[in-house]
Amino acid sequence: MAMKLFKGAEYLISEISSADVFTPEDFTDEQKQIGETTEQFVVKEVVPLRADIESQNFALNIGLMKKCGELGLLMIDVPKAYGGLELDKATSMLATEKISLAGSFSITFSAHSGIGTLPLIYYGTKQQKDRYLGKLMSGEWIAAYCLTEPGSGSDALGAKTTAALSEDGRHYILNGTKQFITNGGFADIFTIFAKIDKEHLTAFLVERKSEGLSAGPEEKKLGIKGSSTTQIILENVKVPAENLLGEAGKGHKIAFNVLNIGRLKLGAGVAGASKTALADGIKYANQRKQFGTAISGFGAIKEKIADMTADIFASESLVYRLAGLIDTRLDTINKDIPDYYAAYQKGIEEYSMECAISKVFCSEVLASVVDEVLQIHGGYGFIQDYPAEAYYRDERINRIFEGTNEINRLLIPSTLLARAVKGEIPLMEAVKRAAQSLKAPAAAPDASAAFACEKALLAGLKKTFLLAAGSGARKFMGAIKDEQEILLAVADVAIYIFAIESAVLRAEKILPGLSESKKALVLAAVKIFTFNAAEKAASAARRSAYYIEEGEKLAGLLSAAGKLTRYNASGLLEAKRLLGSAAIEAEKYIF
Repeated sequence: MAMKLFKGAEYLISEISSADVFTPEDFTDEQKQIGETTEQFVVKEVVPLRADIESQNFALNIGLMKKCGELGLLMIDVPKAYGGLELDKATSMLATEKISLAGSFSITFSAHSGIGTLPLIYYGTKQQKDRYLGKLMSGEWIAAYCLTEPGSGSDALGAKTTAALSEDGRHYILNGTKQFITNGGFADIFTIFAKIDKEHLTAFLVERKSEGLSAGPEEKKLGIKGSSTTQIILENVKVPAENLLGEAGKGHKIAFNVLNIGRLKLGAGVAGASKTALADGIKYANQRKQFGTAISGFGAIKEKIADMTADIFASESLVYRLAGLIDTRLDTINKDIPDYYAAYQKGIEEYSMECAISKVFCSEVLASVVDEVLQIHGGYGFIQDYPAEAYYRDERINRIFEGTNEINRLLIPSTLLARAVKGEIPLMEAVKRAAQSLKAPAAAPDASAAFACEKALLAGLKKTFLLAAGSGARKFMGAIKDEQEILLAVADVAIYIFAIESAVLRAEKILPGLSESKKALVLAAVKIFTFNAAEKAASAARRSAYYIEEGEKLAGLLSAAGKLTRYNASGLLEAKRLLGSAAIEAEKYIF
């Protein structure tokens, strides 16, 4: 049965059924096979070379990319018309999750197959695709994406790189410097953003062999050392006019739309990395003995392992729910229409808010996991002979990649409010209903019904979000966009709502098909995550109340938040001991 189509941000004002979410348990045999093929490639071909890759033997990265091409891993998103597989986003996310086992090499892969290739797929002409896509999906050529500059990071539109049309109209002359370019040291083709006449941001496809294009030295980085990160320097580079990508002056559309998928893919990648780090943390805890017993037997360690497992359950639930949302939306588009990719991009942009949530939430779960895994290792976690040290360093970039987490947090309420102003989502009507509902006494949830307490909490959190967002919008009106502290706090509430709901709906959907022992573990994971996330959401709600109101209005918001964010987590300690013990016995992520 097809899943119901929901608009972006609609989860905040609607009740969603578990039948309408995609979960990892919904993968087909074909999708599972692609995941297994990717994982086996990494285990057999990449992991044995990790030390050499980390020493920046980039010939290995290049060779491994060609092997990825041979396995079909670089053609997952490429249209069938050009020899690709053109698979759904859920499958693409699964391959991205599995490639994360490869450490630094996963950055090479993801930058190429994601932001390196997707602009060409989405915006390229037939001639451009005919010329380049075959080389890119075979791994013969490697791609890079050049948006950031030394003086413009989050302010992408502040780019200084220029493009001027030659007198004969046959070339654009590019000048400028691009910063932090992944694959910069060995990429064969670059999507480079420059301003025509210093004003109109435009994308260009630029080949490495172009005269005047050079790469700076490799950056000396904290982590992901086995990936290439350089400047790309442009000195009077002549780019054929036919290599202009998309429309002149519309480069911002390419930049922002491709970043939406980049954020989704990053969410999947860090979810996979979280699983890898957790497994190593558990194995070490089982081996390390203190006071005559393995440290995994201590409650302090078991609790950490339970919390990490529950967080990862929510992380992957969120990623694949979002992939399912996007796939459901894209399936409604007729592929035969002439402007298919314009409609396709609008379909993805519909969920730009959720893509930002995926990036923020999943990257912060990985940050928490690697921090705890290092802590479990104790002093040895600080030593390079153990993997915890590399996980800790490599993780840090994910909260900066694809727009910093702060920028992505600001996008969440800003996007919602902009859509409300356009009448695309009935936000203020929902705010009014939330306020009116406070006048009626709330019925206590039936604690004996599965997920009744979690669903009651979600209903309360949604009202809390609406009350905070509505209060902020009424007080500051259009100026709310400048109240970043408020936007960040409100964004946190929205993030945790989506994460809790994703975990709960996944659990509700899969529970009937599970054994009694597996049911108990899923229920434990949901309880643990919901409790931890509800505490954070409640804190963010209170923070927003103090930022927005004062006097009686503040007291009213705080009182409402207190009532609406209560969660009955009875049996929490037992849930943690059960889940922690199961993960410790399996020595891996168990879902």
